[in-house]
Amino acid sequence: MLQGLKRASLPLGVLAVGIAIMAVLIALKPKPEAASELPRPGRVHIATAALVVTQLRVDTYGEVRPNIQTDVVAQVAGRVADVSQEFVEGGRFEAGEILLSIEDADYLSALTEAEARRAAASVDLETALADADVARQQLKGVKNPSPLALKEPQVARAEAALAAADAVLSLAKTNLSRTKIGLPFRGRLSATTVDLGQYVTPGKVVARAFGTDRVEIRLPLTDTQLAALGVPIGYSAAPSAGLAVDLSAQVAGEHYRWSGRVTRLDASIDPTTRVIYATAEVENPYPEQGAMQAMPLAVGLFVDAQIAGRIVENVISIPEAGLRAGDRVFILNEEGLLEIRQANVIHRGGNEAILESGVAVNEAVIVSAIRNPIPGMRLEAIDTLSSDVGAGDTLAN
Repeated sequence: MLQGLKRASLPLGVLAVGIAIMAVLIALKPKPEAASELPRPGRVHIATAALVVTQLRVDTYGEVRPNIQTDVVAQVAGRVADVSQEFVEGGRFEAGEILLSIEDADYLSALTEAEARRAAASVDLETALADADVARQQLKGVKNPSPLALKEPQVARAEAALAAADAVLSLAKTNLSRTKIGLPFRGRLSATTVDLGQYVTPGKVVARAFGTDRVEIRLPLTDTQLAALGVPIGYSAAPSAGLAVDLSAQVAGEHYRWSGRVTRLDASIDPTTRVIYATAEVENPYPEQGAMQAMPLAVGLFVDAQIAGRIVENVISIPEAGLRAGDRVFILNEEGLLEIRQANVIHRGGNEAILESGVAVNEAVIVSAIRNPIPGMRLEAIDTLSSDVGAGDTLAN
């Protein structure tokens, strides 16, 4: 019995000794030193806010369209007797140049007949006047002779006949001139619908053409962009005036630029898009014949536009990357802590934002992304990006 108790207590004793040894080791374990360093601050890029005097610029876009676009219509009937070498799609023409001729034999005959009738009517009038003069001489002693006796109705009829003959002659000359078809402006043909030998009737569209002295570009503007221009809805510029606009486009693998002016704004807002359209004009968009190096501002070309707006003074310029959603700005203060400010934005576009308030001159504006920004979090600047590119100059948004 006693031997059994000894054998049963032996494992318990070993376990107790092990527990005691472990307790001693835990008690004698060296305690780790408390961390004395603060968490490492996040690293950000910053830019310095600058005080500037600058001209606001509005970026928009549009499609080039002709200032004049018309259908060329035949006004008389006949067979096409001759066409110009430029009577092709893309052909150029000058004001008054003959593009197409209609056979004029019938109209020459009509003109000759009208001239003959006019000559006969002139002779009839002279005869009537002579008869009237004779009648007056014969009726000198007669008191209150009748108009018929004085041949006055005959003279009036002869005068009316001459006037009618003049009208017929004028119409014959007009119809003859209409056999030569041209346009009163310089331009290009966009389409032709008849060819040599084809019979045309009055009202037949023989070609389509557009003027090349000037082109227009319709430019959509939001309410914010309109405010940057500083002009009212319905604005109309004086001749040779208007807001300067720079146009650019990629053509044939090359980048080209043109200059023009915004001459007017629509008097109403588009009810579908809620934008207002400005119209820019460019003079002489097509180079003279032989100017191989000049790229025309071609009709149908899609262009980017930058309009020069109003000048603002004593405003703050920061990189556009520093302006966050909701017009907030992240500032790194002198203590290295994050401040979140609400800014009053005058204009933004391209690479720059113009502020009226919310940021002071020379403050450090954070331009890089921050995950979970919290006011008062500690940050460290990696470098400072210059934001005074437009200081004292014109913004290039």
